[in-house]
Amino acid sequence: MSLVLTSPPSLPPLLARGALLSPFKRPSADAEFPRTPLVLPRLRVDLARLAGYERVCGFPTGADALPVTYPHVLGFPLAMRLMSGRDFPLPLLGLVHTSITITQHRALAATGEYELAVRVDGLAPHRRGTEAAVITEMRAGGEVVWESRSTYLARHRTRHQAPEAPKEAREPLPEVAEWRLADDVGRRYGAASGDRNPIHLHPLTARLFGFPRAIAHGMWTVARCVAAHGVSERVRVEAQFRAPVLLPGTVTYAAEGGRFELRGGQDRLHLAGEVYPLTS
Repeated sequence: MSLVLTSPPSLPPLLARGALLSPFKRPSADAEFPRTPLVLPRLRVDLARLAGYERVCGFPTGADALPVTYPHVLGFPLAMRLMSGRDFPLPLLGLVHTSITITQHRALAATGEYELAVRVDGLAPHRRGTEAAVITEMRAGGEVVWESRSTYLARHRTRHQAPEAPKEAREPLPEVAEWRLADDVGRRYGAASGDRNPIHLHPLTARLFGFPRAIAHGMWTVARCVAAHGVSERVRVEAQFRAPVLLPGTVTYAAEGGRFELRGGQDRLHLAGEVYPLTS
């Protein structure tokens, strides 16, 4: 069973609802979570909005195919509807996007018609709280052509104080470029993606949530790195968000082979990822 929508949900009311309900949530890996997928059939891409996304993320504009990260933007309102609901056990306020894995099975025409489906895949204990996994799938002609798995962390006290997993010792990747980020990157990406979370928009609203300045969207950092790296039509992209990027600021894009990183001052790691071409 699934819930079929006639149009994408509007994000501002969902953000407001999620904010109002957040103080009443009791996060736990054992909690019940919504199991009904949300489905949006007959979706067509707004080409003007797509062009704005391409510009702010550094993709070529006017290409026939969608950027590999763009379906996440299309599915985000459905994910927000699930995560802002009463039956989702984690508070929306303070929820941290920790990772994403994207698999694109073929090039996606910007003028195509698609079906989107989003579901909560489950909850898992984390040493800092509880993590939820959200699956997004895009179909064309009944075939899955693009899919992603995102994890979101709600930080809270937990009885399972597992030690931090040892980090694999790796030398920093070779520097490719230095990017100076303006203070309006969050506002520009928010306008293109619809994600107008206040932590990304202005210093004042970011301070309300404990940040000294506005921070860049995590999915903007992934898209910007993927645009610089270049990917094939059939590809998997994995990325882990390590530390927020303050705006304005300067970051270093580093890459070697399929791996890429975004680093800040004193080699602080903001983002680590890898691109894998699909061979079968």
